[in-house]
Amino acid sequence: MAETLTTDSGTHAADRDVFFPQPDGSRVPYAVFSSQEVYDREQERIYRGPHWSFVALACEIPNLNDFKSTFVGDTPVVVTRTADGFACWVNRCAHRGAIVCREKHGNAASHTCVYHQWNYSCEGDLQGVPFRRGQKQGDIMLVGMAKAFDPAQHGLRKLRVAEYKGLLFATFSDDTPDIEDYLGPQMLPWVDRLFHKPIVYLGCTRQYSKSNWKLYFENVKDPYHASLLHLFHTTFNIFRVGMSARSIPDATHGLHSLITVTKPSVETNTASAYTDQKIRSMQDGFALEDPYVLGQIPEYEENCTNQIQPIFPQLVIQQIHNTLVARQLLPKGPSNFELVFHFFGYEDDTPELRELRLLQANLVGPAGYISMEDTEATELVQRGTARDGDKTSFMGMGLDAPDQTNSNITENLIRRFWAGYQRTMGY
Repeated sequence: MAETLTTDSGTHAADRDVFFPQPDGSRVPYAVFSSQEVYDREQERIYRGPHWSFVALACEIPNLNDFKSTFVGDTPVVVTRTADGFACWVNRCAHRGAIVCREKHGNAASHTCVYHQWNYSCEGDLQGVPFRRGQKQGDIMLVGMAKAFDPAQHGLRKLRVAEYKGLLFATFSDDTPDIEDYLGPQMLPWVDRLFHKPIVYLGCTRQYSKSNWKLYFENVKDPYHASLLHLFHTTFNIFRVGMSARSIPDATHGLHSLITVTKPSVETNTASAYTDQKIRSMQDGFALEDPYVLGQIPEYEENCTNQIQPIFPQLVIQQIHNTLVARQLLPKGPSNFELVFHFFGYEDDTPELRELRLLQANLVGPAGYISMEDTEATELVQRGTARDGDKTSFMGMGLDAPDQTNSNITENLIRRFWAGYQRTMGY
């Protein structure tokens, strides 16, 4: 009789439409990128589980009663600035389930559902129900809401909210640890590096990708691709093999990570690794008419050219030269996601530095000189894996050196992510 494999959650592997053949994350079944069952399970175990989802920068809603509509997973939520701090509630009327707030941003002391005019405070508490007590019509009293109706029991569903140095996170779960513990000691110093003083919001770009959200999370944990896919990165010496590198996972679950790249302090020919191997992404013949776009004004103790830091599951913190971004990753079904690039600077930016940050916004986003290839790459994987869900990828780069953290030709961060994902999902 064949042995039945049982997962950590106690369910049988045969009952699932995905199976990870290796616990180390080196082989990933393609079904995780297109299965509706997997996607639905993620909504419950990740986005409604014990994880903090990034919802906004506090500077997006600087004034009392400012609000922003966004999502936790695919659940619509609204985050507001209140007299006591911040609130976040599910954007779904407690009456009949209609979307209450239909604007992306704004300022309002209360929010009213357009369908039947139920009214809620900015904290999400129900304040008013039209004709709740009925209406007298001639000699007839038209009966209103049921006598047992208690407005306090019919507010909008509220989420816990945490702020860490201007980053706002929300969670459905009472079991989610404090935000500092959630970020962990490996990630905190690097979050602090970019959020060490007050920031200002500079605007955003949005793009949609016809691919699974986890393919993008793989992408931002993959230094191996960065100098191979992106001609701009390599040709103009922003990210090359041979630079000083970090690739560090968080020690708790491996779901967060950090990649940094810094140019060598001593002049080094980092182009030779590409020219010697005739790698396509190194193009000596290319030059910029105006190289100012690639300037870098030193502003941190270590002058990294890149800091890419995914905070599971909805945030990627980014510094490339002087452009600063909080990328928000929002799943839209098994085969689609939205990516929002929130650009920011510091309150005390000099005019020169602010101008450079805005100019370098052209490096990332949907048409960014560097990042426009990323979602094209994730869509290539999505299309290539739509069938044969039981087949797997293989990620062996650096597999024999799992503790090496100074390499940018490694897939260790992706493997750590998938190992953590398996535990989170009970696979």
